Amino acid sequence: MKKYCDMTKNELRRELESQLKIYDSYKALSLCLDMSRGKPDINQLNLTENMLGILSSSDQCVLSGGLDCRNYGLLDGIPEAKQLFADILEVPRDNIIVGGNSSLNIMYDTVVRCMLYGSLKSFAPWVKQEGRIKFLCPVPGYDRHFGICASLGIEMINVPMTELGPDMETVERLVSEDPMIKGIWCVPKYSNPMGITYSEETVRRLARLKCAAPDFRIFWDNAYAVHDIYENEGDVLANIFDLAKEAGNPDIVYIFTSTSKISFPGSGISAIAASTDNINHIKSIMTYQTIGCDKLNMLRHILYFKNGEGIRAHMKKHAALLRPKFDMVLGIFESELDKLSIAKWTKPKGGYFISFDITCGSAKRVFELAALCGVTLTKVGDTFPYGKDPNDSNLRIAPSYPPINELETATRVLCCCVKIAALERLLDK
Repeated sequence: MKKYCDMTKNELRRELESQLKIYDSYKALSLCLDMSRGKPDINQLNLTENMLGILSSSDQCVLSGGLDCRNYGLLDGIPEAKQLFADILEVPRDNIIVGGNSSLNIMYDTVVRCMLYGSLKSFAPWVKQEGRIKFLCPVPGYDRHFGICASLGIEMINVPMTELGPDMETVERLVSEDPMIKGIWCVPKYSNPMGITYSEETVRRLARLKCAAPDFRIFWDNAYAVHDIYENEGDVLANIFDLAKEAGNPDIVYIFTSTSKISFPGSGISAIAASTDNINHIKSIMTYQTIGCDKLNMLRHILYFKNGEGIRAHMKKHAALLRPKFDMVLGIFESELDKLSIAKWTKPKGGYFISFDITCGSAKRVFELAALCGVTLTKVGDTFPYGKDPNDSNLRIAPSYPPINELETATRVLCCCVKIAALERLLDK
């Protein structure tokens, strides 16, 4: 088939008529399909079913040092849980604090701490500094990061994403000029939604940033640290903790992760890793907030996974469930859309998302068509601050949750909607 842009008006009309017939056949099915969020499916949740009953006696609740996990204590988490995250993140155990089930909660608390107390005792709280706090936001990016900033009145500045990570020339220029830019959001491995991993050079440049704000921080959301989909082909992420230390910039980064898509999203454990000074400052404020998170849940994870190698072995089971879904979606995109030059998409080696761009800039129209057909997609604009996609082009595709037969139908409906939107745009010219 010709590229749509090479067709005559009559050819475009005939093709639109054909696609509308296909679309109407899908509408007649009264579909109810959801591709809107990157949730594990039931088969992934069942992988850790045996964790539910792994604690069966009080004897198991006492650590080797004598502390009873059923009681108060250990503000920063049990040592074994800290070691589990140390294995995953490749940072020293003593530079880790283990939290509850949500790394998003830790990220929110970290921003609020900086606003109310300062990022270190030697720095003034952000809210007491003159001017509006600003964050750099690589786009397309993660909507919940943007939600934290929006809820706290932090101004967000778009930074274009490239295949190597954020556009570093833009990042370096902006942070060197404006002392009110206090942070940057990063999903450095299998980024949400693009699925790309920052290059080593990008990580090095971030680690050695020279900022007008001495209290600038990198919010390093390493949510997909062990989430490879293709065995022996996973991306390798440079260690920003070590690189920042080498650059004489150890305090610049906060690292976050969790087991949300490893064990159970609603009842996993999470962590923040940072320099010794940062960790001590965080703990000094946490003492007013909590006596400690759920140590029994930390213990469940230790008894079940044992160590980082246990986690990585377990993640191969997740990969075996996710790989066919990603392969199918990408295969349909290839066969349905590649030769038409009306869309482009990423081909991630891990994580949970595919970034899909409609080249004619009609993502809202595609979203509308899909919704009328019973297919729910992530809302257009969610991958940009303030919900505003300047090019009306980006859709975040989440293949993980639907059963594979429903996913296939939803993907074919999406392709049909993209074709209709592109044909309508071309016929309007």
